[in-house]
Amino acid sequence: MKRIILLSDTHGLFDDAIERHIDGCDEIWHAGDIGSLSVVNRLSQFAPLRAVHGNIDDAVIRHQFPQFQLFSCEGVAVMMTHIGGYPGKYSHEAYNKITNSGFLNLPAKVKLFVCGHSHILRVIYDKHFDFLTLNPGAVGVEGFHQVRTLLKFSLDDGNISDLDVVNIPRVFKT
Repeated sequence: MKRIILLSDTHGLFDDAIERHIDGCDEIWHAGDIGSLSVVNRLSQFAPLRAVHGNIDDAVIRHQFPQFQLFSCEGVAVMMTHIGGYPGKYSHEAYNKITNSGFLNLPAKVKLFVCGHSHILRVIYDKHFDFLTLNPGAVGVEGFHQVRTLLKFSLDDGNISDLDVVNIPRVFKT
């Protein structure tokens, strides 16, 4: 069993509010718009990091992290990207990947679709494609969101469980 912390849209921010939720996690997943290598370096100190680059990330981060990640964790096949959308409204690129047979290199069909970008936390089961879509919202302070959010969940023997939504108050500059 692995406990995962999923975050997105840090936009260069890593603070105590994020750090306090990492304890006890076996892996950290970042769904893009990392914003700086200092965030990568800090996150990597706590647990193994899986990430994709986002639209605001520079060439250095884009070189280190791909646009799409396809992997299996604890028997759960995962597709992660930054600009992915949600059931019925997938981005063109994500839809093409979802419907493409390129996932055949995974031991099982995709069961978890992870994305960021919207700054809106979403947990939606896609009945058409038979997978769970997770968007952790935004944990940074750049953007329109009123609350910083991230997700924590467990993966074990092909199952996704123990999903927790973490809300972090956003302090606005005056």
